Amino acid sequence: MDFQLPIQLQPLQQPVTYRDKLLLAGSCFTEHIGDKLQELKFNVLQNPNGILFDPASVAAALVSYVQNRQYTVNDLFQLNEVWQSWQHHSRFSNINQQECLAAINASQQRAHQFLKQAQWLVITLGTSFSYRLTEQSPAEIRKGNVAVANCHRAPGGWFNKHLMTIEEINSVLDNCIHQLFHFNPSLKIIFTVSPVRHVRDGVVDNNRSKARLIEVVHHLVNKFDRLYYFPAYELVIDVLRDYRFFDVDLVHPNYPATQFVLEKFMEYGVHPASRELAEEIRKLVIARKHKAFHPATEAHAKFLQAHLVKARELQEQYPFLSLQEEIEYFQGSKL
Repeated sequence: MDFQLPIQLQPLQQPVTYRDKLLLAGSCFTEHIGDKLQELKFNVLQNPNGILFDPASVAAALVSYVQNRQYTVNDLFQLNEVWQSWQHHSRFSNINQQECLAAINASQQRAHQFLKQAQWLVITLGTSFSYRLTEQSPAEIRKGNVAVANCHRAPGGWFNKHLMTIEEINSVLDNCIHQLFHFNPSLKIIFTVSPVRHVRDGVVDNNRSKARLIEVVHHLVNKFDRLYYFPAYELVIDVLRDYRFFDVDLVHPNYPATQFVLEKFMEYGVHPASRELAEEIRKLVIARKHKAFHPATEAHAKFLQAHLVKARELQEQYPFLSLQEEIEYFQGSKL
């Protein structure tokens, strides 16, 4: 008897390998997957602007990487004694204006260079709702922006909450994709829709929002070559389909759910040889996290030595990997 709805995942014809560069952009679910890939030593750059949720913000950020846009002090504003950017997550915010600007531009430069050489771009869209500054916001902080990527806990009256139409979403993403492919003709793009429920929008409006994203993404995948859809949303909402796979907030998928999605992503999008290598690296990662009750024992010394040998073997066999941290850990822990 089956206790889950079956879902057919057609593996990519040219799957991801360890030699590839992957840029991930979008919602917080992007970082769940990105962190796992990074832990497995894939060459990953994730969310150079920080977490982004709506198509307008994601597209604007990606275009800024293509153009290698450098921000100036005129793009920043000060709120609650902190300098911030409407286009960036609060992890870039700083009480020092120049330090805020330097961090933003360093991230822009890195994203530009990385995207130029990347084989893959993974875009995870979270919501169709976009926030726009209104005339009620102070003139000195509007900076000419219409849509904002992050509200930075500013007063709600400063913003207008706008549910983007299918035509609007299609327009911003279509334009963005054309620029991406012109900038990097070798780039391939995987779209996903985040399974995180935006309950502040209400259950009904959350479903309307997700439906618009799914409709546009499938339209674009059918229109462009080198565009693909990975059903992260469907895997959580329709296959797992149970609150035991969500965190205590009943909104964010929990560890078992994200692991399930990652396993399916590996099956769908990663080359079999790279999946085998990932399993070897996973064992090293687990070993590094191991906390010995009796670190001075000979048994623990043998444990460290065995994993040091394995890490060195993998590093020699796959010189494009970065296992130096693991090697240093297994060496240093013996002393």
